[in-house]
Amino acid sequence: MEFKADWDEAKLRLAAWWRGEIIGRVALQVRAPRAQPLRPADPPPMPQDPVERWTSADYRIGLAEHRFAGRWYGGEAFPYFDTHLGPGSLALYLGSEPAFSEDTVWYQPSIEDPDCAPVIEPDPQNRWWLASKRLIEEGVRRGDGRYLTSLPDLIENLDTLASLRGTKALLMDLMDRPEWIHRAQREVQEAYFECFDALYAMASGRDGGSCFSAFDVWAPGRMAKLQCDLSAMISRRMFEEFVLPYLWEQCERLDCAVYHLDGPDAIQHLDALLSIPGLTALQWTPGAGQPGTGAEEWFGMYRRARRAGKSLLLMGVETKRVRRLVEELGPEGLLIGTRTESQEEGEALLEEAERWR
Repeated sequence: MEFKADWDEAKLRLAAWWRGEIIGRVALQVRAPRAQPLRPADPPPMPQDPVERWTSADYRIGLAEHRFAGRWYGGEAFPYFDTHLGPGSLALYLGSEPAFSEDTVWYQPSIEDPDCAPVIEPDPQNRWWLASKRLIEEGVRRGDGRYLTSLPDLIENLDTLASLRGTKALLMDLMDRPEWIHRAQREVQEAYFECFDALYAMASGRDGGSCFSAFDVWAPGRMAKLQCDLSAMISRRMFEEFVLPYLWEQCERLDCAVYHLDGPDAIQHLDALLSIPGLTALQWTPGAGQPGTGAEEWFGMYRRARRAGKSLLLMGVETKRVRRLVEELGPEGLLIGTRTESQEEGEALLEEAERWR
């Protein structure tokens, strides 16, 4: 690729990581300022309209290419055009209306009364669905041979229902309308795969691989990040009834699946998650005010995941903590993301990683 000369080698290491293996060294993604920018250019002017900032392919691709030119992608790091419309684009396709801010999107509830709500299904003429398709089409066309185009952050199950219904109302529904929750979950599941399959067909590379926005991960097939951030607010019993069966099925319909575990209150569900045979990897986000991803406080959890045969995706690790992680957990099944101050420092880190065991 134009912005990643050693991409073929990186793909082999990423594929090995999904299998819980290594090729030569631990899988390591290192980003740094490029020593010599490839094509110095000013970023495109930011549109005044916040909707246009999120939906204009020209603006978003221009901004992405400006960043690619100045960034070094070391090891298994790679450049990709991020096509998401906020964290949970599926809710937009299913009727939620967005509130755009500069760096995120909020979703307005669209289901006022579940007892008379229509079937949850995507509308092929939905404005936001068409916007997502345009972003992917342009990203694939303009990025061909130069960078990847990601799948958007769709999100699924109770988190999507929380966007459509509102979090407080949905928490009450779990107690008062369990049958509707299950019906809605099945509808969201089918809507998810209707959208996912269409977008994967557009964004997958010539080799059938796919990458996911936000978590900087590529896989040699149908891959998705799964989550249920609402799980921090519900009991283990509710998780096993209302979340686990749908995650289980979702994993069976994917080639590779990584679960985004978010915050200490979600750790109570770890054993249930590790019991899913089709779940390939775990990604941990400690949350605000908690020790970082590379902190020793989380090593016990990491070991539990590795004993269960799950690979680990650990992002935002301080460079000084990378070696300790590898030595404590072993390099197999470990994908670590870090940043260095310079390309030279990043190159030295990758060379040193060859000797870690």
